[in-house]
Amino acid sequence: MSELALAMINVTGPDAHEFLQGQLTNDLDRLESEAEILSAWCNPKGRVVWFGTVTRIPSGYALSAPADLADDIVQRMTVFRFRSKVEFAIDAVDTTVDAEFLITNGYPFIGRQQSEQFTPHMLNLDLLDAINLDKGCYTGQEIVARTHYRGATKRRCLRFESAEPVNPGDKIQEGNRSVGEVVNAIGTDLLAVVPVDKADADLTINRLALQHVQLPYLNQS
Repeated sequence: MSELALAMINVTGPDAHEFLQGQLTNDLDRLESEAEILSAWCNPKGRVVWFGTVTRIPSGYALSAPADLADDIVQRMTVFRFRSKVEFAIDAVDTTVDAEFLITNGYPFIGRQQSEQFTPHMLNLDLLDAINLDKGCYTGQEIVARTHYRGATKRRCLRFESAEPVNPGDKIQEGNRSVGEVVNAIGTDLLAVVPVDKADADLTINRLALQHVQLPYLNQS
């Protein structure tokens, strides 16, 4: 088992709800009846900076994040705070999650290496119930909504197995042409963003053959 270290980013203050509602892809009002939701934070170009869980805490919310990205997220969110009465703090709780369990079920984890590289739809966040299309404006919302309503999602995060271990960031080849990139990898099991119509093509990484493995929530025709 490969464990992923997590940090909890506490966002508190009188304006915590309004601030995060204008930044995150999901609707915080769901937490009135749900204990936890998935959400993402995008940059203005619609690329995912952060993806994780959101829960209610006294005076605000807690966001789970890979430990290596937590400081960056707080620094970036502080820039967007302006006059909002909101505070950020990283809770140094020793929390881990099984990264192999995440890959098996098609949940990408966005650390520093993956941050701002992919759109929510490339990471299947619409299929993971991490996007609310009716909540109103948030950072990157226009691009996310346009992608959804135009049906322009031609690249998705798919699961593969390789003959030998690979690394995040490795390029996926079809013949001599690069067609995708590894997002997460644990040994020979990986998630990679590739064109959906290439899922069962003869794909390789460093000449290693890839075998497409069906994700439970993604129905490939």
